[in-house]
Amino acid sequence: MTWKIGILGATGAVGQKMIEGLAAHPWFRISEVAASERSSGKPYGQAVNWLQNSVLPSKVAGLEVKAVKPNLDCDFVFSALDSSIAGPVEDDFARVGYPVISNSRNHRMEEDVPLVIPEVNPDHLNLIHRQQRLRRFGSGYIVTNPNCSTVGLAMALKPLDDAFGVTQVMVATMQALSGAGYPGVASLDAVDNVIPYISGEEEKVESEPRKILGKLDGDSVTFASMQISAHCNRVSVSDGHTESVSVRLKKRASMEEVREALANFSGEPQKLGLPSAPKHPIVVRDEADRPQPKRDRNAEDGMSVSVGRIRPCSILDFKFTLLVHNTIRGAAGAAILNAELLADRGLISHRVSNDQGGDLRGHLSADSTYAR
Repeated sequence: MTWKIGILGATGAVGQKMIEGLAAHPWFRISEVAASERSSGKPYGQAVNWLQNSVLPSKVAGLEVKAVKPNLDCDFVFSALDSSIAGPVEDDFARVGYPVISNSRNHRMEEDVPLVIPEVNPDHLNLIHRQQRLRRFGSGYIVTNPNCSTVGLAMALKPLDDAFGVTQVMVATMQALSGAGYPGVASLDAVDNVIPYISGEEEKVESEPRKILGKLDGDSVTFASMQISAHCNRVSVSDGHTESVSVRLKKRASMEEVREALANFSGEPQKLGLPSAPKHPIVVRDEADRPQPKRDRNAEDGMSVSVGRIRPCSILDFKFTLLVHNTIRGAAGAAILNAELLADRGLISHRVSNDQGGDLRGHLSADSTYAR
């Protein structure tokens, strides 16, 4: 069984990465691409400045770019929209019955919106029912994935918090240029330089993991009590966010126990065998000088977080270095994996057009669930 999907913001950097990741997907077929007014009406291949190393899929190249309006012929949409417009547009799509799987920041911290990493907090998808009830969305809803730095940090903290409890976190990020989008940081600013400020980034890294690692209590999330302090920097690396992390634990642990907790981490996507799930969500590197962006960002097709340099910390308890591919696991791949989990749980239905044709209003086909 396959689902028809639409991509909002399809011509942008994240939208392109979604298209690349979905080109040969076994469950999802791209049926609609939507972008700004200057692109709408053109074939996608003419409208897009294709920046990926792969060849633009011919089936997508021939699709007409539509306006970003909730009348697309698809079962659900991925949102790769810029945050300047994403909020109300995503609301409009959800209101008329589209599931919206969003990479944008606008709704992440809202109480009734799941902020999900499938290996970490799949139970938070239960917030969908509260969201639909409160917002009168019917069959529509919004599910978000985290900030591109948050994903790696939260995945590394999850097994440590489960095994030992985490009370304090210090993290310094070295974030790739691709995280700024295209054209991004000017070359004369990036070359031979480190920029010690990324607008809004530290606030996201300090708050989002506490929601993700929080406990679902009924139809709300109690945030994790850990304290997080972040320093976020832009560095001259193409892809891959590196993070230096120190943690304080509630329980005493040896360095080997910490390593084992990280190396043995697994979650629901691995149990279900979801198409985009890495076999090892966390890859532990034992070399003294790893992970490195150039060598490790593509671990398991960019969906694994690499962790290395695990060692005692003279101020907190332990410190380590992690690496996450920011445009794959931190953006497009994260959204795709969220969609796979939603589909597996029967939370994505097949939409059909109304009697007038073309204008889709959330009607459901009889075959509205997917059984593995």
